[in-house]
Amino acid sequence: MTEERDKALKVGRKIGALVGAIVFVVFGIVPGFYFGSYATVVLLSSLAGGPLEAGIIVRMLVVVGIVLGLFCTAAASIVIGSIIGTTLAYIADAVSAALKPVGTGEEAKSTVSHKS
Repeated sequence: MTEERDKALKVGRKIGALVGAIVFVVFGIVPGFYFGSYATVVLLSSLAGGPLEAGIIVRMLVVVGIVLGLFCTAAASIVIGSIIGTTLAYIADAVSAALKPVGTGEEAKSTVSHKS
């Protein structure tokens, strides 16, 4: 892989990760909070076999579930954004390579020797 292509893919990956983080901040905080807390309550109620009491342990576990939900949502948003950014950078690199004019002069000479 050429240095120029590698640099383009790295820049695309970083831009995609940044866009993924922005999308998480705008659209992912509330669902991460909601699904993290809801999943924790469902898990704890199934382990307890019924309704939960609002004790300190249950509240602490719900906070841990919220943090875990936010972390998982952020990680998924950033990774998916990074994958999309890398893909777009690869496509842009392929299109620019396809539209690049064919070289003339010394660049177009073959490196194969035809001596017998």
